[in-house]
Amino acid sequence: MGRSSRVGTQTTWVTYQSVIGDRSSLFAAIRDAWSPSTALYLGSYVDLSPSTAIPAVTYVDSDRRAARFFDDRELVADQLRGRSDPGAVTEFLCMDYTAELPLAPGSFDLLISLYAGPVWDSGSRFLAPGGLLLANNSHGDASLAALDPRLSLEAAVKADGDRYRLDRAELDTYLIPKSPLHADPDRIRSQGRGIGFTKTAFAYVFRYVDSEAWTVVIGDD
Repeated sequence: MGRSSRVGTQTTWVTYQSVIGDRSSLFAAIRDAWSPSTALYLGSYVDLSPSTAIPAVTYVDSDRRAARFFDDRELVADQLRGRSDPGAVTEFLCMDYTAELPLAPGSFDLLISLYAGPVWDSGSRFLAPGGLLLANNSHGDASLAALDPRLSLEAAVKADGDRYRLDRAELDTYLIPKSPLHADPDRIRSQGRGIGFTKTAFAYVFRYVDSEAWTVVIGDD
């Protein structure tokens, strides 16, 4: 029986791309700009795209379909073959990311939050000082990040289909609320959606600045 026959109707990264597209160029752009070596993807489902550009990625999701996919190490390797470095490391935790995760604080260069809820609230402790947060605004995570004084905006992510680019010019024109009254963290969390901004992007890249441990752990361009 061939590999494709054994996969059958199982949800995989390849099949998931028919829903979300291929985000590999997004992570290639982040790699080229900042060279992160480790990433934590909370609420990842089966999106393997970070592993096409980042050497070591830890994925966390409570969905059993994601667990079945990542448990099939041969299938994961097959879908990354020719698209990642031979030494790339992928780890998966089948857990609710809001739970106590068995991960060392401050151990990741990049924290990923895409369509997964308030990841920054739960995952900030795992991001190293000077590290990066990639967040979109679908569930308000980019809005929460914009209001957090520990974070500074590094880039806006513009998308055209499967093509992504980083906009690092005129960053002060992004993250401006249409209604300043909506820029309230408790309101964002309770409603589960982000602030309406006057200028939008697919996602945003923030740098984590910890005033008590000021160290840039990944390179700047």
